[in-house]
Amino acid sequence: MIEAITHLPFCGHGPWAANYGRGMARALVLNATYEPLSVVSQRRAAVLVLCDRADSIHGSGEMLRSASIEVELPSVVRLRYYVKAPARRASAVTRRGVFARDRFQCQYCGARAENIDHVRPRSRGGNHIWENVVAACRRCNSHKRDRLLSEIHMRPARVPRAPGRFAWVRQAVPTMPECWRAYLPGDSAPV
Repeated sequence: MIEAITHLPFCGHGPWAANYGRGMARALVLNATYEPLSVVSQRRAAVLVLCDRADSIHGSGEMLRSASIEVELPSVVRLRYYVKAPARRASAVTRRGVFARDRFQCQYCGARAENIDHVRPRSRGGNHIWENVVAACRRCNSHKRDRLLSEIHMRPARVPRAPGRFAWVRQAVPTMPECWRAYLPGDSAPV
């Protein structure tokens, strides 16, 4: 039974593998040293556990059932072997990343954000970097246009900063399970 599971489509091979499991809940994959490596579907995490490649650290409470086996879907798994992961470089500024960092709120008025705004406009020498980009609603973005904040007396609610080391986890899931926070050092702020 377990041998057959490794050959099923959800083992992550093939051109469709990137789209597989999008509607499914996610699981955090930790290295053997408990360092976060990736976020995968819970089904893929269950396969890692069934193939003896990983140990389940936290369960989700949901069950994966077949005719002969019943397994709790894991929420956090730890690989049994060490994987040398490349050093993570600074994450690129993306629309999705800015919205996630600013919690989809306009940094000027608190309404739902629809646009990104350069605090110092690019036409005035501002760069497209994390420290110069905030989420903004359409009204505030139109009002500000290409002016400096000092010219129109607007202030962002928070000083824009580059995301933390494990911000990629926040972008991978809409809401982060509470049990994941223990494995994300220095990035335990609520989502």
